[in-house]
Amino acid sequence: MADAQYDYDLFVIGAGSGGVRAARIAAQAGAKVAIAEEYRVGGTCVIRGCVPKKFMVYASDYGHKIKEAAEYGWQVESNGFDFPKFMSSMHAEVDRLSAIYLRNLANAGVEVFEERAELDGPNKVVLKETGKSFTVDKILIATGGEPWRPAKEDLPGVEHTITSNEIFQLKELPKYLVIAGGGYIACEFAHVFAGLGVETCLVYRGDTVLNGFDYDVRTSVHEGLKEAGVRVITNRTFDRIDEVEGEKCPYKITLDDETEVMADVIMMAVGRRPSTNGLGCDKAGVELDQKGAVIVDDASRTNVPNIFAVGDVTDRIALTPVAIREGHAFSDSIFGDDEWSFEHDNVASAVFVQPEVGTVGLSEAEARKKFGDVDIYKTRFSPMKTALLESSERVMIKLVVKQDDQKVVGVHIVSPDAGEMIQMIGVAVKMGATKADFDRTCAVHPTIAEEIVTLRQKWVPDVEPG
Repeated sequence: MADAQYDYDLFVIGAGSGGVRAARIAAQAGAKVAIAEEYRVGGTCVIRGCVPKKFMVYASDYGHKIKEAAEYGWQVESNGFDFPKFMSSMHAEVDRLSAIYLRNLANAGVEVFEERAELDGPNKVVLKETGKSFTVDKILIATGGEPWRPAKEDLPGVEHTITSNEIFQLKELPKYLVIAGGGYIACEFAHVFAGLGVETCLVYRGDTVLNGFDYDVRTSVHEGLKEAGVRVITNRTFDRIDEVEGEKCPYKITLDDETEVMADVIMMAVGRRPSTNGLGCDKAGVELDQKGAVIVDDASRTNVPNIFAVGDVTDRIALTPVAIREGHAFSDSIFGDDEWSFEHDNVASAVFVQPEVGTVGLSEAEARKKFGDVDIYKTRFSPMKTALLESSERVMIKLVVKQDDQKVVGVHIVSPDAGEMIQMIGVAVKMGATKADFDRTCAVHPTIAEEIVTLRQKWVPDVEPG
């Protein structure tokens, strides 16, 4: 397929999940393809994101399981948590997965450059380490996102903090961890480290964590953090960070109300930004938005006809499976014989707090704004497992139903295994299932999930929304 005037039919910048999928599909269709990655093949999800994070969630949850097993009659002896051993095992698995990505690319015939690549015009790519340059017919930007931190002038002492990248490189378990932020990354790691026995504090500028999620999810997770032993400070931001001597912790954080919090590790989880800084988008004429995200249409095409972008760098939906589907659609459409685009509505997702969040579709507030009248069905209850435990864990299940045609337009769950449940429910919502479809589905008993199809009573608020 290669055009003689170009070195490659396709050059992919960024070897995360979306970029790798696109490169493989294009190469299998006969294109001459190269891909470049400046850090490690596998991208954020595999190397420093969802995969190692989920292992940390598992490790944290085993602490709860040990206690629960004893309450269920098992004679359990715990000698503490070996953090270095766990980290070694986790990184070995990450290495294995990265190697699989490399092998799959090689098997597909993709040439891999393990160094930074930048644009040097609409049809030219330059490798920064070796200085090699290539002419290319099509370019796919798949550089993902990166943690954002305030500048030193805005937050004195910010150099003493780490981000979600460095949290996976800790050599020992901290004693006192302070996390800035209230999004899913902040909440997940607060639960993880509290579960590992770390004295954990979360500082959030808003009044309830998980801004953008359904309000019942937000309040459930907020209360869950406190029940897990996390000290949650809301409506506050960091003012400065100072090193201190002779104290139990090396750092003192002063908040904007002069409250002081001590820590030996400080994690900034205050947002992510698309990774386009220094990428050369200006040289290629690629338009970016105010956040630095690559602006694309439904087909992932930029304003430059031969340059495309997928994944977090486009700031559409920052989820690995979305990036994979976008990359697949791009290569099928451009290099294959199946033109299609990914639909970004009703994408199910999970937040791996403890218990988990599973959500698909619209929040109640979004549905009311879009449709006006909606019916709400929701329940809160203690799961059956906790009947024999000293536990205050509660499940929340909520259905948002469009009133005129009774389509279920949103499902929100806070529960053990909510991520597993929402994957299947996502199929029903994507297909346009109605509340009657849910009602005539027989329950599986005894399960938590049965409540999803047994909700009959509409919820009536004490005060009308809005």
